Amino acid sequence: MKISFLTVSALLVAGLGVHASAKTPLQVEHLAQLNQLSDIVLAPGGNQLVFAQKNGGVKPADSSHDLYLMDLSNNNTIRRLTQNSSREHQVRWAADGSAIYFLADRTGSNQVWRLNLSGGEAMQLTDLPLPVQGFQVSNNGQKLALALQHKPGCGDIACTVKAKADDAARKDTAMVYDQLMVRHWDRWLDGYRSHLFVANLADKPVTDSLNLMPDWNSDIAGINEVAFTPDQQHLVFSAKMPGVDESWHTNFDIFEVSIEGGEKKNLTADNPAWDSHPSFSPDGRFMAYLAMQTPQAESDRRRLVLLDQVTNQRTVLTEDWDRSIYSYQFGPDNRTIYVTTQDVGQVSIYAINTSFGDVRKVYGDGTAGHLNVAGERIVFSNHRLNQPTEIYQIQTDGNRLQQLTNVNGPLLEGIAFGEFEQFSFSGWDGNTVYGYLVKPVNFNANRRYPLAYLVHGGPQGSFGNMFHYRWNAQLWAAQGYAVVMVDFHGSTGYGQAFTDSISRDWGGKPLVDLQKGFEYIQKAYPWIDGNRACALGASYGGYMMNWFAGKWPDAFRCLVNHAGLYDMPSFYGSTEELFFPEFDLGGTAWDEDSDYAKFNPAAYADNWQTPMLVIHGLKDYRVPYAQGLGAFTNLQRKGIESRLVIFPDENHWIQKPENRVRWYNEVFDWMKRFTAE
Repeated sequence: MKISFLTVSALLVAGLGVHASAKTPLQVEHLAQLNQLSDIVLAPGGNQLVFAQKNGGVKPADSSHDLYLMDLSNNNTIRRLTQNSSREHQVRWAADGSAIYFLADRTGSNQVWRLNLSGGEAMQLTDLPLPVQGFQVSNNGQKLALALQHKPGCGDIACTVKAKADDAARKDTAMVYDQLMVRHWDRWLDGYRSHLFVANLADKPVTDSLNLMPDWNSDIAGINEVAFTPDQQHLVFSAKMPGVDESWHTNFDIFEVSIEGGEKKNLTADNPAWDSHPSFSPDGRFMAYLAMQTPQAESDRRRLVLLDQVTNQRTVLTEDWDRSIYSYQFGPDNRTIYVTTQDVGQVSIYAINTSFGDVRKVYGDGTAGHLNVAGERIVFSNHRLNQPTEIYQIQTDGNRLQQLTNVNGPLLEGIAFGEFEQFSFSGWDGNTVYGYLVKPVNFNANRRYPLAYLVHGGPQGSFGNMFHYRWNAQLWAAQGYAVVMVDFHGSTGYGQAFTDSISRDWGGKPLVDLQKGFEYIQKAYPWIDGNRACALGASYGGYMMNWFAGKWPDAFRCLVNHAGLYDMPSFYGSTEELFFPEFDLGGTAWDEDSDYAKFNPAAYADNWQTPMLVIHGLKDYRVPYAQGLGAFTNLQRKGIESRLVIFPDENHWIQKPENRVRWYNEVFDWMKRFTAE
């Protein structure tokens, strides 16, 4: 399989005889300059493609965020569709391919717009007193499904508008709650819920719509988990049933409701675990959806289920395939479903036969996303350890891979990346464990290099073949480090048993894997200086830094703990999604046989001796900042070299470009202090 795309810039570099040594290593400032792609949506006929491009400084050198149309039938020519200060997003195609729909804040709040591709200006379709969170369009173009923030118990939008006005007029600032959850991710909940509405499209903008779930004190899972039924008379959506137990279970179900409102039929009532992402085959015969089988587990295998609309028979297509589905799309033949799934360090594309469940790999190099299928063409995004996201196409048989965009070519042609490779070794109990190694930029086999040992979060996650903005392995390679990332027991993409093995064993098998991986890479790559090594991680990776400090205190010269769990009982009492610790750690914090005491880093704080940098965001409600403060307090009271960096305006992640630069520089400065020869 060969890539047919060859950039002009690559030809110029070759023609001018530019050597890799003349290139500049990747710097954190480069990340903010990269152009970023999103909303990659293929037209129903497969000959046109719309994508959004957010410019960071690479040509065109502006900060616009607009939509572009690529004609795949005419040499992939591109024309700019929008040029507005408002960001267009959530792009949808009209069923006949004549127009696109999108959300934009052009009149004071996010509303739905339609742009005819034959020419003219975008037309506003909704003018609601509430911002539109998301939307779907019926195939006949007559109905809109809308996600709006609504006050439970209110019968209509006007009631919600009045409730918001009353809240704004209050003189006190009290927030009152009668049940969990009270906050989520980075915001305190305010009593409003994301509800599903439906509206009729007409010649004038929509000014009102019908709430299909007015009394529900719960949210829909998201507009991407909403679909019109083939007859356009019902909607299906994923949500939790209202109840006081919302924060400690994962039982999302798929419901069906008439576009006229009324009773909501639970289509997955028999499954006590997570059901999500319903959609219909082109011929309307099947509804597909994703289903887990283990209650409370958020990282159980997502199986692909087909519900026959005629016989009402359900078939789990992927029961015998040990991979968890990320996304999927029906092929035009109604007999094939194309999926993305995490797969031994990659996110790959597979084709599944709906009659027999046969699985065939289509593509598997790097991290695939934005899956689109039309005719014999698959269009998708892809990024790798040495390349930011670009758009590709491939035939459904896996042939004729072609890169369609090169939005960062002018910048990347002058940047040197470290070479990378995947490795494996014998981990806990002799099981095969995989990882990635990125060599220092301008690698010299006659030198010895310090080591950056990156530990991923999740813990059911992976540092695979991906271009990461917050944990970009190439940035450590640019600083002269060998970068090693081990997918220890509990990581995703290696089968469900491997993923499940971390539950009830947070400090066991993963620690053994990381110790064995550290030993292996020093033997396999003698140019790595294991005596000049620092380990670093976030979330569970930060937990592991605290665990290293108490259980493996002599291995590293320094540690970097971002948003790491320090004291497990207090973590349980302050996090928001209780289903996660209750499943992974065996119940509540007061259950006698739970793991909060067994795998509690704070219990081994007296063993700490390794210098540690602690970083935390004050708006982190997943792992609240007191966890970082507790680790830093212990370090300071024991007289261990340590530093605390707090970001008041960040959550579990560091997302603002200026803060991201500061984050990386703090980390690099800290590591240099302890890894110098």
